[in-house]
Amino acid sequence: METWSIILLTISISLLLKAFLSLFSTSKALPYTLPPSPPTFPFIGNFLWIRKPAFQIEQSIRHLRRTLGPILTLHSGPHPSIFVFDRSLAHQALIQGGSLFSDRPKSGPANNIMNSNQHNISSGSYGPLWRLFRRNMTSGILHPSRVKSYAHAGKWVLNILFDSLQKQAKSGDQSVQVLAHFQYANLCLLGLMCFGDKLSEEQIKEIGAVQRRVLTGFGRFKLLNFWPGITRILLRKQWDQLLNLRKDLEDVFIPLIRARKQAKTDDSVLAYVDTLFDLELPEEKRKLDEKEIVTLASEFITAGHDSTSTALQWIMANLVRHPQIQERLFLEIKGVVGDDNNGVGEIRQDDLQELPYLKAVVLEGLRRHPPAHMVPHCVTEDTVLGGYLVPKSGAINFMVADMGWDPAVWEDPMAFKPERFMASGGGGEVFDITGSREIKMMPFGVGRRICPGLGLALLHLEYFVANLVWRFEWNAMDGDETSLEEKMEFTIVMETPLMAHITTRKR
Repeated sequence: METWSIILLTISISLLLKAFLSLFSTSKALPYTLPPSPPTFPFIGNFLWIRKPAFQIEQSIRHLRRTLGPILTLHSGPHPSIFVFDRSLAHQALIQGGSLFSDRPKSGPANNIMNSNQHNISSGSYGPLWRLFRRNMTSGILHPSRVKSYAHAGKWVLNILFDSLQKQAKSGDQSVQVLAHFQYANLCLLGLMCFGDKLSEEQIKEIGAVQRRVLTGFGRFKLLNFWPGITRILLRKQWDQLLNLRKDLEDVFIPLIRARKQAKTDDSVLAYVDTLFDLELPEEKRKLDEKEIVTLASEFITAGHDSTSTALQWIMANLVRHPQIQERLFLEIKGVVGDDNNGVGEIRQDDLQELPYLKAVVLEGLRRHPPAHMVPHCVTEDTVLGGYLVPKSGAINFMVADMGWDPAVWEDPMAFKPERFMASGGGGEVFDITGSREIKMMPFGVGRRICPGLGLALLHLEYFVANLVWRFEWNAMDGDETSLEEKMEFTIVMETPLMAHITTRKR
């Protein structure tokens, strides 16, 4: 009897070991292995995930590159995550690989509550539904003719921004912490584009408050994506908090959606939610419900609001650190619009096309400080990249920041030099930010999952930067060098928010 017990115990241990090892086995359909990895443990994966917060993990991955090479693997539980630093491999995957690398990792249960089971553009699975949502956005609200129709909103928002900056500057020693002002201005503009001109400032503030709670609070619930059956029992309070967070979002957005649906025939300006009412889901043969429209509207505002505000702060911080660049930009604007801009207090959108140095400043800001440092994808089937297996079950992350800092492409890559994007004759050099020919930087991603709001983001950044430099002179605070240290929130932000000394320019 004792012998049989030993045999059964041995068999049980063998089966358990086989189960453990199978978690990290690769597909037998392809005779390749995963990219190199640091030591891996069953169920746990790499201790790197456990020991360090997300932003420090990025730094550790960058350190691992020195020993493991430009494509490597980390494990989180049973699923591998591949990280790609090499620009040519990124081009091979995202441009030449096309649809094969255009999927997104499957969302966990907690994420699904906020993204309506991936019924959105940013995290949606590659397929007919994702194409419907993306095509609707690009052909509707983001079409150049529609964007141009919101020029009046841009002017209104710019006046709000100017007033708030001047009011704070006059209240003390002309020092201004600018991020909150940038965030509110972008929120106003995107809120109007999403819900229409009849949106009040009070409603905009309600949208901003709930969006901020979502962005700052959702990180607390990542653990709920693992072992949902267990966490629903052990972490019931956190599940309730997550559900309440989603309810708060719906309580703010659904009344706005209903009001817009009722009044849209009386408003000549197209709003983003207008384009969603008549969409029919291709496989389910039904229209979107209100909660799905909430998800898409929230995504539209979040994607444009936080990333654009972050990029704008980074650009202005570098103009504070480099007054000679700020002065050159001001002189370029003055040369185009004249001493007093013909009595007009703003740089118009039509003026932007004649400002190549402005475009160079914005591009350099995005290269040096991309809002996201890595972009997650996954493949639709097991495939090979760089001689290694990329399994369908895992994620593949493209290291955006490192590609924009590649010393093989950019001389002195960590310096802020807009001249990189200027032709030798002084005119603007055509730069392919889409990466179609070659990836040199990819702050908006590239390929089929490139950010659909790329054009809108560039327009808003150029518009705000030009007007902020035209109206004000931006200087560092006395004894302050303006730190460029980073930290991770929803995007990569300044660890110490920009505090600047601003004065009205005398022209």
